[in-house]
Amino acid sequence: MSDLFVPVVSITATKRRRFLWAAWWTGPPTRVPFRKPDASSGGARTREEALSEASALAGARLVEIEGTWARAYARTLRGEAPFPATSRTEAVVTKPDEPTTPRSVWDILGITPAATADEIKRAYRTKALETHPDRGGSDAAFREVRRAYESALERRGKADKKPKRRHGS
Repeated sequence: MSDLFVPVVSITATKRRRFLWAAWWTGPPTRVPFRKPDASSGGARTREEALSEASALAGARLVEIEGTWARAYARTLRGEAPFPATSRTEAVVTKPDEPTTPRSVWDILGITPAATADEIKRAYRTKALETHPDRGGSDAAFREVRRAYESALERRGKADKKPKRRHGS
C-alpha cells in the first residue's frame, strides 16, 4: 500500500507583521517526531508573497495547511519544543486531585504563625515562583498563594499592633 502525499506549505504571521512559511514537498510534516520542513523563510510582506516564494522554491504547486506547523517550526528555531508540552485540556486531565480540606495560610506558604513579615515575604516569593502560570504553575495555585500571603501579612500586622500584656507588677 502506498501513501499519497501532496506538497504542502504552512504560513503564519510573525510578531513583526511579516509572514513565515515552511514547506514540505518530500514528505508530510509529522508531529512526533517533528519533521522539519524542506525549506522555510520569513519576511514576506503578504500571505500571497509567502506562498509564491515557497512554490517557486519547491518547483511545484503547494497546498496551504494550517499555520500550526509554521509556528511549531518557529518554536524549534528558538530552541523550544515544536508543540507545547500540554494543552489546557491535558493539564486538567493529568492534574492530581486537589486536597478537599482547607489549608491554613501558614501551610500554604510553608511557614509558622510566628513568622516575621520578612519571613512571610521570603516564603511568598519562593511559592510564587513555584506556582506562577508563566513558570508552569496553575492560575488557581498562584491565586491561593497570593491570598495566603495577603492574609498572613494582614494577620502579622494585627498581631504587631496588639498591646502586650504585662504580667505581675
